[in-house]
Amino acid sequence: MRALAQYAMKGRRQAVLAILICGLLPLFNMLSPALLGLVLLRHGYRETMLVTAWAILPLVGWAIAGDVSPLLLAAGVLALATVLRRTVSWQYTLLAAVLVGGLTEMVLRLWPQLVSLQLQQLEAFMAAGGFDTQPELTLEALQDAVMRLFGMMSMFMSIILLMLARWWQALLYNPGGFQQEFHQLKLQPSIALLLLGLLLLASFGSTVLSGWILYLWVPLFFAGLALVHGLIGLKKLSRLWLVAFYVLLLSPMMTQLLAVAAVIDSWYDFRSRIKAA
Repeated sequence: MRALAQYAMKGRRQAVLAILICGLLPLFNMLSPALLGLVLLRHGYRETMLVTAWAILPLVGWAIAGDVSPLLLAAGVLALATVLRRTVSWQYTLLAAVLVGGLTEMVLRLWPQLVSLQLQQLEAFMAAGGFDTQPELTLEALQDAVMRLFGMMSMFMSIILLMLARWWQALLYNPGGFQQEFHQLKLQPSIALLLLGLLLLASFGSTVLSGWILYLWVPLFFAGLALVHGLIGLKKLSRLWLVAFYVLLLSPMMTQLLAVAAVIDSWYDFRSRIKAA
């Protein structure tokens, strides 16, 4: 992974070539958005536009073939990298990610043909499974869920790929910088309470916010992840603790507790108290 980022940073031609090759390969095409994010974080907007003009071609090809995910991720990562470069704040970047998820869902609703292949597969699955006999599982309801899931996954993966780009940048130019940034990530109390309040409104059936529950939850989730990583780092605990923690994250209850912990931490600031102790 380091060798790939190092090669892409040697020059414009190498960056275009690396992103083109990754973009052409299944699964590896997810690395193209991360490399574009690295170029933007390191070299700025003008260089990124010149690289993107060529490197995005394979992603457009995948979209025409029926897989629009890499192209949407490229747009999401570039948008979040722009926010991170301008603000140097993961808090504002996570808030911007909420808009990335919502806008992705809006684009898919306006142009459902972008996910026509997935919807056709869904329709075939329903027909084969006899779901048409159950009125509560209508095709329209499942299509709505697919659009929303695409938006959330685009948001989530855009954050993950931006973190990969930031880690690459730190690895090459500022060793340990990303770890320090991530371990210090904490939401301001007003932001945490705003997200929590909107989540509660959405959970109790607010028609405007009901579709945004997952989008509003993601910033709290990543803030909770940063809290756990920061505490383990401060205590200098074994990495086995992180392994155990991620195993526990398979439980939905654990992810909800993590979001609650992020809200409490915004006021209590566990990491600063441990440092003081």
